[in-house]
Amino acid sequence: MRATIAPLVQKVRRFTSFRGVLLFLGMLGIAALCVAQQPAKPILTPAPQPQTPAATAPATSTDASSAAAPAGSSYIIGADDVLQITVWKEQTLSGTFPVRPDGMISMVLLGDVKAAGLTTTELAANLTTQYKKYVQDPLVTVLVQQFNSQRIFVVGEVGHVGPVQITPGMTPLQAIAAAGGLSPYAHKTRIYILRGPQGKQEKIPFNYKAALKGDNSQDITLLPNDTVVVP
Repeated sequence: MRATIAPLVQKVRRFTSFRGVLLFLGMLGIAALCVAQQPAKPILTPAPQPQTPAATAPATSTDASSAAAPAGSSYIIGADDVLQITVWKEQTLSGTFPVRPDGMISMVLLGDVKAAGLTTTELAANLTTQYKKYVQDPLVTVLVQQFNSQRIFVVGEVGHVGPVQITPGMTPLQAIAAAGGLSPYAHKTRIYILRGPQGKQEKIPFNYKAALKGDNSQDITLLPNDTVVVP
């Protein structure tokens, strides 16, 4: 009896094992079919970000921070101007020098040197030549720190008597306006300009009323050290 049952049990086990393998393979096939039927997800590539340009530092101006302004090559130094003179690598020879009423400046080692009547370029060249006696290859620069010689004077019946800073092409009408205008007692047709050194002054008449009406003959260009007299 046992000899008959044993082969039968072995057949059942083989059948069951084979059936399990078939079932497992069938499940794998179904799973593969499902995966194949699913739509592939697109691969998203991030869009390139626009590059932000680096911030540019604002430009700075050096002219506003400079105490002294370089005068043009045609500027003529005058009395009462204040000069900034620099001798490169020679601090004891450099500094600020006022132009005296006689047109001279007092320089270390050199003594009195004429400045009035010269341009800044001419004065720098003159100082360079003289300093060669004391300094090897001197390099001299001259700047006008205060343009005090470029002024006129307005006196008489005006709002503010005294010096007025001259501007290029300034006329007597503009000078009077800068001095606060005429007083109620001013003689508008008897105004005049004094020009030249003492003892040799030229008297130039000026008609305020005619100038207001646009008379071109009254467009007199004032010069440094002119004096506008309003009686």
